[in-house]
Amino acid sequence: MRHARLLALSSALGGVLLLSACGGLAPAETVPAAPAPVPAAHARLMEDVRILSADDMQGRDTGAPGGERARAYIVGRLEALGVAPPPMGRLQPWEMQGRTRAGPKTFNGVNIIGLIPGTRVTDRYIVVTAHYDHVGVNAEGQVFNGADDNASGVATMLALAADLKRQAPEHSVMIVALDGEEHGLLGARHFVEAPPAPLESIAMNLNFDMTARAETDGRLWVTGTYQNPAFRPILEGIPANGAVALAFGKDTPQDTGQDNWVESSDHAAFHRAQVPFLYLGVNYHPDYHRPSDDFERITPSVFISATELSIAAFRALDAGLDR
Repeated sequence: MRHARLLALSSALGGVLLLSACGGLAPAETVPAAPAPVPAAHARLMEDVRILSADDMQGRDTGAPGGERARAYIVGRLEALGVAPPPMGRLQPWEMQGRTRAGPKTFNGVNIIGLIPGTRVTDRYIVVTAHYDHVGVNAEGQVFNGADDNASGVATMLALAADLKRQAPEHSVMIVALDGEEHGLLGARHFVEAPPAPLESIAMNLNFDMTARAETDGRLWVTGTYQNPAFRPILEGIPANGAVALAFGKDTPQDTGQDNWVESSDHAAFHRAQVPFLYLGVNYHPDYHRPSDDFERITPSVFISATELSIAAFRALDAGLDR
């Protein structure tokens, strides 16, 4: 916030300074400064998370009314940004068997796809993904709003799409909001089984999942450079943004259990299909997969920094691939 300076103006220039009863000058009053305007891109980022993680989205479960509302919102945002669908269409419906706490279940989900043509490598694609589903409402009626998991990743992806519409990428880019991640990476698995372009034309997958809560350790983790070592030197020179810096790991044989993220989100489906991948996400926090993962828990400055780092990472990869 900017603070206004006290201006000493003479009474002859409008009588701004008040005369005291004894003829002296009274101290000038401090005029409260107006808050600095929030850049439109940052305001839009926070609004996307707020809307997607609101109670009326009912936790965005796959096949549930809340998931349908989230899908309609994301489609509207892509259309407002001018992100066209690929030739096969905007929506990619699928039916697959997934997991639930009660056992296997057949889910009907829908992936959302946008296409931004590249300027240098038009026939090679960077597929940017973020899952828009979450775990819904539990038996006690508690809504799992999933603000960080993964309304944040979708909002980061939409912010990237807006940036790419302002300055076109070198590679063609598919913007893909995936459904069914929480039930076994279902949407991602379907995407690689029935891709809108030949799988061999996909240069890489860049997956965003949980990008908001980097205050846990000040790091936006980059997973996948152990499997794809050529990506690391492209990203290592990106400086920290505010209190958030890129960190590399969670992908080696020494990383075990929950510390290994190679199979932890939608990028795993691409990895299994032998498509190079990177995953950007924050560390676990106490609100992970709890009803407390709410919009109000997000620190805007931290989330903005993580998103700006994500966009910088994409730009570096886009410029460095195929060189």
